[in-house]
Amino acid sequence: MNSYAIYRIAETLRVLLFMTLAILIFNFYPLTAVMIVMLALLNDGAILSIAYDNVKYKEQPESWNMRMVLGISTVLGVIGVVSAFGLFYLGERVFHIDQAHIQTLMYLKLSVAGHLTIFLTRTRGPFWSIRPARILWMAVFGTQIVATLIAVYGLFMAPLGWGWALFVWGYALVWFLVNDRVKLLAYRIFDPVEAKTPSDLTSQISK
Repeated sequence: MNSYAIYRIAETLRVLLFMTLAILIFNFYPLTAVMIVMLALLNDGAILSIAYDNVKYKEQPESWNMRMVLGISTVLGVIGVVSAFGLFYLGERVFHIDQAHIQTLMYLKLSVAGHLTIFLTRTRGPFWSIRPARILWMAVFGTQIVATLIAVYGLFMAPLGWGWALFVWGYALVWFLVNDRVKLLAYRIFDPVEAKTPSDLTSQISK
């Protein structure tokens, strides 16, 4: 429950903040209306599989910890905005890509990075600490293969080509690893887990 809420809030912040700031500051629309629709459709198609994911359940009913949920999701969302503007800067100022292809670049980045965020938010520890269910990773990577093909061959957008598509995947994966470490730090701040004292451990062993 908390994991899905964190993912949904982080993803919403990431897309809306990036689009709003890009329009207000740079007078540039990073996504077309069709791109936004395709992002939503592919996202919903993958997120349905989260109901079948492997999780560590609690013996007590899980309750909302809004400080933790909003804190973690805000951190992940803001970092997502930073990484999006980083790619935007590279495309416009370093590689001098035209605006139509920058839009495709940003579409693929938001799609890939957004789906990778699912693997960040599903665990409190490192992303590899709980193995995802097969249906989850198949749904995620299946939808991202579709998103990549759409961007590469230019369905309703400027074709990006395989070279730039692989660059976007590499860029998103690097930030995914960075985000995972930041997530661990954010949990220590917003929802610290108190370590058991030696006396607690001794009492458990004696039992």
